[in-house]
Amino acid sequence: MTVRHETITVESHKSEETLDITPRVKAAVTRAKIQNGLVTVTVAHTTAAVFVNENADPDVQRDILTALERMVPRDAKYEHAEGNGPAHIKAVLIGNSVTLAIRDGAIALGTWQGIYFTELDGPRERSATITVIGD
Repeated sequence: MTVRHETITVESHKSEETLDITPRVKAAVTRAKIQNGLVTVTVAHTTAAVFVNENADPDVQRDILTALERMVPRDAKYEHAEGNGPAHIKAVLIGNSVTLAIRDGAIALGTWQGIYFTELDGPRERSATITVIGD
């Protein structure tokens, strides 16, 4: 069994946005030369997240951010002194990692799926760890 870790840098340009990292994760799997196993993408930030969802229609990404804003509005009262309380809560709702199967050397994503890094307190330079495990 092989285990390979890569760190990627993700640069956001807005306070909240989703960034398609699918090609970068696919490239890491290719470099790992794993035919069957798992790939995990982990975000080690408390105001950023990662998820899998549709990548064919960009309106879906806007809808996700809009829905998160309705659930966790920026203008509500939060105790966190730093002023980014909503970003912390949104990151908890989305999650800090995703794990996907690798079959025959490729990530087992659905036809319309992509992997998205989610910036919730930007713009910033962030990082994510891609871990590939398998044979």
